Amino acid sequence: MKMRLLASTMTAAIALALPTAARADDPLFASNDQIQLTMKASFNTLFRNRQSNDLIPGVLTDPAGNSLPISLRLRGITRRTSEVCQFPPLRVDFTAPPPPTSVFAGQKRLKLVTHCQSQASFQQKVLLEYASYKMYNVLTPHSFRVRLANINYQDADGRPITTRVGYFIEDLKDVAKRNGTVETKAPPLIPVADLAAADAGRYAMFQHLISNHDWSMRAGPQGEECCHNAQLIGPLGPGTTIAIPYDFDFSGLVDAPYASAPDELRINSVRERKYRGYCAHNAEALAAARQMREMRPQMIAALTSVPGLDPGTQKKAISYLDGFFATDGSDADAQAKILNRCVG
Repeated sequence: MKMRLLASTMTAAIALALPTAARADDPLFASNDQIQLTMKASFNTLFRNRQSNDLIPGVLTDPAGNSLPISLRLRGITRRTSEVCQFPPLRVDFTAPPPPTSVFAGQKRLKLVTHCQSQASFQQKVLLEYASYKMYNVLTPHSFRVRLANINYQDADGRPITTRVGYFIEDLKDVAKRNGTVETKAPPLIPVADLAAADAGRYAMFQHLISNHDWSMRAGPQGEECCHNAQLIGPLGPGTTIAIPYDFDFSGLVDAPYASAPDELRINSVRERKYRGYCAHNAEALAAARQMREMRPQMIAALTSVPGLDPGTQKKAISYLDGFFATDGSDADAQAKILNRCVG
């Protein structure tokens, strides 16, 4: 039993040490530089019916001056509602292949996280969520890459609407491709045993780091396919399905004003950490906690290098992350203070 546990832990550590790879034919995610864009469409028409999945045409002008035909539709759940976001998240479809001179060359469909509200404080929330993706990139290539953009939004007739920061999220098919596997469609519920243990342990420990409780690695929202704020790569089967997290706006690190903790967790705030990983993955989660401890400087650097993140926001975020590292000072600490509260 001890040999099996050691082998499992070593496997997890090896998997966790893999660097994030960049595809040579994917210029959008090959750089961390913020890009300048113009996006023109009838946004008032798009936002009029928040429950509709209708597409509207638009034009995206990239940094090279290429005018790219696109179609837009709303996405998201909470942020889709007018009560939460004036400007909800979007899905961007390229209706013609972007030319080789474009930073979007090779792209077909992308998620765009928008500014939600116009206040400067919301820009900081967007940047903190972007930083969460960048920190997870430090840990594993089994993660969504992101690209920050300063977007000049215009109505269809060219009338200026606003200029705000947002970011694009890598398409799942591209995540699968660069990791040598396939995109996975799953039923509404998958067994815990199907989850790749190293990835599941890392997923849960990272969510604990940023205090995000708004997720499920194995179940989708009511009436929808798996999973909730996670997408899957790798074939379905025992230990082969890799869960990749996204949407961190309900985390304590971001601390969005609309974020609330699930009632069933019986915690007072999204800033209150409660570990939700599965006990079956404790060995792998312990390896993840150890790696996060060792790579804390790289993760903090990923946070502090985000363009536009105010010094005060950085300081508050680092202090919050240090609350996790205070309970993860050693393997014994991680076991006693985090993993002993595992699920199942």
